[in-house]
Amino acid sequence: MRDLADAAVSILYPRRCPVCDRPVEPAGALICRGCEEKVGYVREPVCMKCGKPLENAGQEYCRDCGIRNHYYNRGAAVFIYRSVDRSIYRFKYEGRQEYAAWYGEEMARRLRDRLEKWAPDALVPVPIHPARLRKRGYNQSGLIAEEMGRKAGIPVRQWVRRVVDTAPQKGLGIAERQKNLEKAFKIVSSEVKSKSVVVVDDIYTTGATVDAVACALRRAGAARVFFVALAIGDMN
Repeated sequence: MRDLADAAVSILYPRRCPVCDRPVEPAGALICRGCEEKVGYVREPVCMKCGKPLENAGQEYCRDCGIRNHYYNRGAAVFIYRSVDRSIYRFKYEGRQEYAAWYGEEMARRLRDRLEKWAPDALVPVPIHPARLRKRGYNQSGLIAEEMGRKAGIPVRQWVRRVVDTAPQKGLGIAERQKNLEKAFKIVSSEVKSKSVVVVDDIYTTGATVDAVACALRRAGAARVFFVALAIGDMN
């Protein structure tokens, strides 16, 4: 009966492709056949710290990681942001929650080797403020983390709460982003102590948000903090 109900729902409300936003073809898939070829995946060489693409294999770090320290150990991402920016916009602001299934599956599959090496105890999604959650209805990073965790067999834990409703980060410089996020996050569980944690976010640009979450986790006693992002900025 449940399968029949699911089939009926899929006919009335077909899943949208995360790339073209049309009903997925073939039916039952997470993305249209051929659309996966239209996105840009992160490929080597990448920054040894944040995982951002580099211009040549002789580099070890991107410009940002070469001049400043981060609170996280290492990070990685799946897509080049400019290739999926419209998809992520629809996901965050136009209610396309179904995109999370493909996003999470791709992250679990393409980051499998790193996850196995890092051996995390939990995935921790970057939280959004309760006021924004009520307005949007969901936390995009939380949806990605749940799908990714299900595929990778890693538990998802809501160990961080956003206690300050910060202004949007877009358009701010690095220093402004860091100041904007001061005291924005609070650890709400003692379970984080001595744990290896992977922070999950949708977009990594300067790293200010991930750093702020990683700093809070470190201060609460986390042993190691990594991050994974759905998309990351281009080489710099």
